Amino acid sequence: MALFKRNRIRHAELDRLNESRPQRRLRLLLVDENPTARAVAARRLSHLNYDVVLAENGFIALNLLVTRPVDIILIDTSLTMLPAVALMQKIRAANLAGNACFVMIAGRLDSQSIVEALDAGADDHVVKPFDFDVLDARLRHLCQRAEQVGALARHNAELDARIARRAVELGETREALREMQIDRARLVSSIQALHDEVERLQAAQG
Repeated sequence: MALFKRNRIRHAELDRLNESRPQRRLRLLLVDENPTARAVAARRLSHLNYDVVLAENGFIALNLLVTRPVDIILIDTSLTMLPAVALMQKIRAANLAGNACFVMIAGRLDSQSIVEALDAGADDHVVKPFDFDVLDARLRHLCQRAEQVGALARHNAELDARIARRAVELGETREALREMQIDRARLVSSIQALHDEVERLQAAQG
């Protein structure tokens, strides 16, 4: 029993430490044609430590992303002016997403839209109505995973660059070694020629 009690105390301390750590304000773009849904989501997400940018349709979202990079792009699947999947594809084609995560918002009966979005490359989805605390946890988990993937990609790029530099250095070393071998062969040939000339002169004198 004492062991279980100590474990509970330790877990409680860890929870307090996690709660005391300041969470980074994530930048989020919400694309939803419903003004009431936009307002409610913006207010709740702002309270959960997000910097929220709102777009009433996909075309406005594209314009916003040109100058305002974000961490998360939250798209309602019921968009009509520019459908959700088409918007996601346009954002990626224009290289406006960076490492942003795409999350689709769908109705409970809109499973087909969810499947299409996930097949097209969306990172996750949420079903309306949703719990904002659960949404917050999922979004932060997605961003953490994206940051880890980004860090791994940067590390791999640095490793590739280091390997390329070493390959160049190795090529230069091989070239220098080849030139040294040629110079050595020339020197050996010269010494041999000098030796032969000395022997010829000695034979002539004898």
